[in-house]
Amino acid sequence: MAAVERFDIEKVTQVFQDCLHEEDDITMDEYLKGYEEINKFFTLIGSVFGFVSSDIRAKIDILTTFRKNDEKAENFVTFKTMMSYEKDSGLLKDSKYVSGSRTLLRLHRGLEFVYEFLLKLAELAENDKVHQTCKTAYENTLAKHHPWVVRKGALVAMYALPTQGELLKRVCTNVPRAIEILPEMLKNTKIVYDRTHALYTLYDLHALP
Repeated sequence: MAAVERFDIEKVTQVFQDCLHEEDDITMDEYLKGYEEINKFFTLIGSVFGFVSSDIRAKIDILTTFRKNDEKAENFVTFKTMMSYEKDSGLLKDSKYVSGSRTLLRLHRGLEFVYEFLLKLAELAENDKVHQTCKTAYENTLAKHHPWVVRKGALVAMYALPTQGELLKRVCTNVPRAIEILPEMLKNTKIVYDRTHALYTLYDLHALP
């Protein structure tokens, strides 16, 4: 298995700033670039989130395919254009249709966990274990959407997580620089998350199965 590239916090910071469109929208291509980095984070953490990483990979691929479809790409330029298109066309009621809005909702939920985890991780000292921090962030976010058996497995696996310093070395190339820019990355991530959440509220799509 090829080595995974390190998580680039600077790239996420920039791309999540670039993906902000108009006053309340998000551009799909830039968002997916940011999520490619987010998925490296999940992969590098270790087997504890291997199931999340593989699911994210599948979701990114689905949305990327929509963007590469010559006939439909224009409907998926931004989150708004996608949600309007799928809702107005009645596609969300078609059980055979692979929905971009439903797919994005899974990524949206994952982003909430990343934000919560990194926010608390930044508050830890280098020698602090991250198990409890990860557990709390997971229980407050992704765990709400996972079946019991998945939650149980993830929570048990979290005990193997290292200290804050060791985790950052595993995930990032330049730890001092990563720590320096992390606050800005978190700020941009929160803006993207909040905008996306507001759009799901606007289109009444939070409950997509």
